[in-house]
Amino acid sequence: MRILVKIGGAQLERPEPRARLCAAIASARSQGDELVVVHGGGNQIRALSSALGIPDRYHEGLRVTDEATAQAALMVLGGSVNRTLVQALQTAGVRAAGLTGADGCTFTAKPLQRDGVDLGFVGEVDQVDRALVDALLKGGVTPVIGTVAPRADAPADEPFFNINADHAAGPLCRALGCDALLFLTDVAGVLDGDGRPMPMLTDADCDRLVETGVASGGMLPKLDAARRGAAENPGAIVKIAPADTDDCVRRALKDGVGSRFFARRSGKELQRG
Repeated sequence: MRILVKIGGAQLERPEPRARLCAAIASARSQGDELVVVHGGGNQIRALSSALGIPDRYHEGLRVTDEATAQAALMVLGGSVNRTLVQALQTAGVRAAGLTGADGCTFTAKPLQRDGVDLGFVGEVDQVDRALVDALLKGGVTPVIGTVAPRADAPADEPFFNINADHAAGPLCRALGCDALLFLTDVAGVLDGDGRPMPMLTDADCDRLVETGVASGGMLPKLDAARRGAAENPGAIVKIAPADTDDCVRRALKDGVGSRFFARRSGKELQRG
């Protein structure tokens, strides 16, 4: 099975959760799975920007990215966070290679449009060339992808675009032919109004959680990314699941663990399926 694992920057800030995730990836690899890792690093970008005196600006949860912020994002997502994760994986026995969109022309970005607001160098995945990722996986190497990339027609000196890692995961999962998309995070899954985990969610369930305010704060972007991922990958297992054990990758594929997303399907259809 080819699995795309999206890891949030919060899981990578401290050595203990980082080592636990790397052990889980090593476990899945030892059972014959191919892993592609996509990671974020919002807190780390924020810390570097602050140290450099670059102010933070957001619109609807997206970081407004001027040229200076774009350079900070590249230093973090293509540099410090990416390379630290690569080394942690190799310490856990997983051969790994760090990539950005520019490496092997793996993916390009296009500017993200949002309500007529100029977000600067904020992008979304545009064209994907899976050749390098396929070659690495064939050679037993796990690609570790930081979601910064140039425009397809960009001049050499234009800053890379910063792509939200949650939103990049769905298009990359589809283009790379993955069988599962796992958003591993610090929560057990999506919770209902009584605080109970929801094992399955349809589009209607997601709408209801947002409209009633049950889903709020940090869960909103996770919910949006997972439902998009399900729509873009109808044949794949798409889940938000906890990153709390040394086998969390394989465990997330099991029924009853985390929350699985189904696009445009009713509850009755889910029972039949």
